[in-house]
Formats: sequence, structure tokens, C-alpha cells
Amino acid sequence: MDGGGGDLRSTIKKWNVIYPVYLNSKKTVAEGRRIAASKACPDPTCIEIADCCSHLKIPHAIELDKAYPRDFFQVGRVRVQLKKDDGSPVNPAIKTKKQLMIQIAELVPKHHGRTKKQESAPSSSAGGSSKNTKGGKKKK
Repeated sequence: MDGGGGDLRSTIKKWNVIYPVYLNSKKTVAEGRRIAASKACPDPTCIEIADCCSHLKIPHAIELDKAYPRDFFQVGRVRVQLKKDDGSPVNPAIKTKKQLMIQIAELVPKHHGRTKKQESAPSSSAGGSSKNTKGGKKKK
């Protein structure tokens, strides 16, 4: 049983790593962003990245116990398999890690968990705060 888990882990070790920081539009290149800010998305999570990999039919593994080396408070990363053992791409449409990161960054804002948050949050918080600020500052 232990030998099988070790074999799987050694296979996964060869896969590419994607940290959420690589796709975060709120980070600078110096802080770890790897794609253009215009193509990146705000605050992606490992779970969202993994769901996008599932959607793109890319084999992946989430490692929640790992941290980003430059900022160890950024916990979690996703390992992805871009190429099979024979060197051919797993998904012919995605040949490089950069292409995969751009595809994921496009899909994350459409993630079902994000769309639910966006629908409920702006209607309750924006409506109440705008009325209070306008009424209190105009006249005394």
C-alpha cells in the first residue's frame, strides 16, 4: 500500500507546478505573477485552478500543504500534467505551461463559486453604503 502511494507521488513530482500567485492580477511580476496583468484574474484559489484543469481535461493534483516560496502565507499549489510519458501533449490545444495559465485565468472568473459570491455580495453591500454616503455629506 505504501509503495503504491510513493510511486504515484514520484510520478506527480515530474508534473508542472502552478501557484495561485502566478495568475493573480493584484500581484506584480516581482511578487510572482507570470502572465500579463490584463489576462490574469484577481485572487485565484487552488480549488478554482483545479476545477479549471478538470474542465480543460488536464490531469492535476492539489497540494494544500505546500506554500509559495517567496511568500509562505500563500498556501497551496496545483500540479498539472502537460505531457504524457512519450512527450506528446495531454491536451493538444494546450502545449505550454503559459498557455495553460492563460486558459485557467480566463476560466476562473466564470467559476461557479465565484459567480454565486458576486451575485449576492454587490446587491446587499453597495446599495446600503451608497445611500448613507450621499445623504450624510451634502448638507447639515
